Amino acid sequence: MSSTADSTYVGTRPVSPQHAFDEGKLAAFIRDQVTEFQGALTVSQFKGGQSNPTFLVQAGTQQYVLRRKPPGVLLPSAHAVDREFKVISALAGTDVPVAKAHALCLDPEVIGTDFYLMDYVPGRIFWDPKLPDVAAADRPALYDELNRVIAALHRVNYQVVGLGDYGKPGEYLARQVARWTKQYRAAETERIEAVDNLIEWLPANLPVGDETSIVHGDYRFDNVIFHPTEPRILAVLDWELSTLGHPLVDFAYHCMTWRMDGSTGRGLGDLTPEQMAQMMIPSESDYVKRYCTRTGRDGIPERDWSYYMVFNMFRLTGILQGVMKRALQGNAASAEALATGKRARPLAEQAWRMVEQMRAA
Repeated sequence: MSSTADSTYVGTRPVSPQHAFDEGKLAAFIRDQVTEFQGALTVSQFKGGQSNPTFLVQAGTQQYVLRRKPPGVLLPSAHAVDREFKVISALAGTDVPVAKAHALCLDPEVIGTDFYLMDYVPGRIFWDPKLPDVAAADRPALYDELNRVIAALHRVNYQVVGLGDYGKPGEYLARQVARWTKQYRAAETERIEAVDNLIEWLPANLPVGDETSIVHGDYRFDNVIFHPTEPRILAVLDWELSTLGHPLVDFAYHCMTWRMDGSTGRGLGDLTPEQMAQMMIPSESDYVKRYCTRTGRDGIPERDWSYYMVFNMFRLTGILQGVMKRALQGNAASAEALATGKRARPLAEQAWRMVEQMRAA
């Protein structure tokens, strides 16, 4: 897989048989909802995406992206494309760059599942946070822009932009631990001892203190589109897991990149500090300091930060387990779903090792 994709997100292919739908019904819906839509409709499917199948819809000179729920039996509250549509509509005009949202369809008679339509945004997506195809001197600006945008998101007044009902303010971590425990159990395909340990430890060791902001839930390099030539983000993608929640939990999920092994996944954890400096990639501590400056913080307590990391590894384990479940059922969006799902066990074991280190400290 290429580390970058210019103007085609991650490349397209013909629509897979399990995700095919009546394109005539789709064309009729879009013509009714989008005034500038005209010409014959063509549909292709983006190659990436483990969760919601995503399509490139073209008609004449117009290009749109369609995000839909996958077919088949789904986990409760998962694949919430209606929430994606709501949040990107609300963030239009803020300092958080998003694609223009056009229409939401909750009628299964159109293509079989809920979907929404937004602008196609040409640009660059970087799949590898090591940025191997980018000159070392250009990497700091890309990382700083990534930092700027998540800080901007956490500074948005969710009441002002109409997202006061987008989630429950307060007690986010306790609710998330309970939610992802249920999600994991619903998708469980084998017993993993480290997960059982985390399920027992996490609710018994919640940090004190609370905050509420809009959280993305899956913010990372390959979920943003950069300008074709400038270190500027044009659109943040994949808002499926967004809600109202604790901004530092969201930021810690993003910063797992520094903890994840780059030899097995998209991470920086296999690099030494010297290698990172040579590659001009910021250290985790420097990146956190920059975020704290942008959000007006003096810093983040070390034990709290470690807890947020452990929780997010547990949460990602739940996401990966859901991918594995769909892969075994045959309705996952990506051909690499099975391999992705197999990352659940080593990630859970890494999280439990962190807990053991916290206990020993």
